[in-house]
Amino acid sequence: MSSPARFPLTWGLILLSLLGYVAELICGGSWSDIPVSSLIACGGVYAPAVLEGGEWWRLLSGLFLHGGPEHLALNMISLYIVGRIVELYFPLLDYLILYFLSGIGGFLVSMTLHPETVIIGASGAIFGLFGALGGFMFFHRERFGASYRAFVREFGAILAINLIFDLLVPGIDLSAHITGLILGIIGGYLAGGRRSLFFLFTIVVSILMLAWAYHLSREYGVQGRISPVF
Repeated sequence: MSSPARFPLTWGLILLSLLGYVAELICGGSWSDIPVSSLIACGGVYAPAVLEGGEWWRLLSGLFLHGGPEHLALNMISLYIVGRIVELYFPLLDYLILYFLSGIGGFLVSMTLHPETVIIGASGAIFGLFGALGGFMFFHRERFGASYRAFVREFGAILAINLIFDLLVPGIDLSAHITGLILGIIGGYLAGGRRSLFFLFTIVVSILMLAWAYHLSREYGVQGRISPVF
């Protein structure tokens, strides 16, 4: 296992997610069962609270909450695997931008499509890191040569497994994952060699996200059940 000192950002994000799960237990959950009420109390992304209550901070806190030990373990293993590689190739600032842009972008899309649900989890952000690595490797494909071709095979297999898992397991929001993946691919490609365009991309996407959030808050109306999505 790698030293936390070598990959401080990846380990820091893992630690925050573990602390988030502890907070869920304090909010009334049990180790194996986190009720929806606990997810809302601890900062899950819930449209009435965000759009009517103005609690936009939930778009950040929701990234560190998970629906159970299996959900937490799967995401943290994935983050441990891909996060360390991203941390090797990307500056820490770029890593942070890609992580939060992908995660929050996924939440906004999911909240648009599923306003009656509680949305949680780092999956969209982690898909963003996978996408960023793919975009980066594509930009440098000539430099990596055979390693790039091997990466494409492994990357494709991992994506296929995750997408099949998303389709087969109830309660998983494919839209957030795909949004994170797309933002990550574009951002990673630009960060691979066109840093000025990467920061322009960050600004443009951030403005579009703010505009869409404002639109949602103006047009918001919710009906139906409450259920967790991650």
